[in-house]
Amino acid sequence: MDAPDTAIPNAHKLVHMCTRDEWDRARAAGDRRPESLEAEGFVHLSAPRQVHLPANRLFSGRDDVVLLWLDPELLGAPVKWEPGVPSDPESMRFPHLYGPLPTRAVVSVSAYRPGPDGSYPELSE
Repeated sequence: MDAPDTAIPNAHKLVHMCTRDEWDRARAAGDRRPESLEAEGFVHLSAPRQVHLPANRLFSGRDDVVLLWLDPELLGAPVKWEPGVPSDPESMRFPHLYGPLPTRAVVSVSAYRPGPDGSYPELSE
């Protein structure tokens, strides 16, 4: 298998998805350390055009989800673009942050609400 592409396309547009409560706890702590950091060694990120895929898998039926818009220059750890889950398009790669997500890297926070049908919408770049 080839090594993952570590280049960051559209580097100025990376997002991390979490609940409002998780974001509040991260702000108090100074960084976000989701369970995936301990279990998998990285924090899941997305490009805007792909964030709806994990949102619909992980946050179905929730209306307390926020998107943390990130400045990649302030992340402080490597970001690698790697395959998602088997149900994602085969060629799609997701950004993974190999370290905690510092709150100083968050440049904006926006609510991410599901549409009338309950699914999260695809965002444009």
